[in-house]
Amino acid sequence: MSTETAAQAPVRFDTKIAVLLRDDLETWQRLNVTAFLVSGIGSELPEVIGEPYADADDTPYLPMFRQPVLVFEGGKETLKAAHERALRRALPRSVFTSDLFSTGNDRDNRAAVRAVPTEDLDVVGIAVYGPRNAVDKVLKGARMHP
Repeated sequence: MSTETAAQAPVRFDTKIAVLLRDDLETWQRLNVTAFLVSGIGSELPEVIGEPYADADDTPYLPMFRQPVLVFEGGKETLKAAHERALRRALPRSVFTSDLFSTGNDRDNRAAVRAVPTEDLDVVGIAVYGPRNAVDKVLKGARMHP
């Protein structure tokens, strides 16, 4: 394969970054939860971050994920099951609970999650990263976000 052909070939990833949102969230909540969740993945897993960007004038921009982030949705039970599967598989994950809509800073967010046992968390969103097939199994029953 020539260098030019290789550069044009689609990039396939063995891993997947996915966000699963509860389907009863308001639009602003979906956006807010997604932003918070993916920040956890990027901060703890430097291998998912690509190189910095620059435009034609050499104006620099921050690096972003090196691969797509897929967003899914599901009902409350789908979220609960996905959360349990992500824990069982020990996949890197971030969590957003309904309690976090009433807090206003990181300290209070962490305290709100800390106050609730794992099985009682009212999960409205999770982000997971790992091998594609493992992430697919965690997301079983979810559907792509419209």
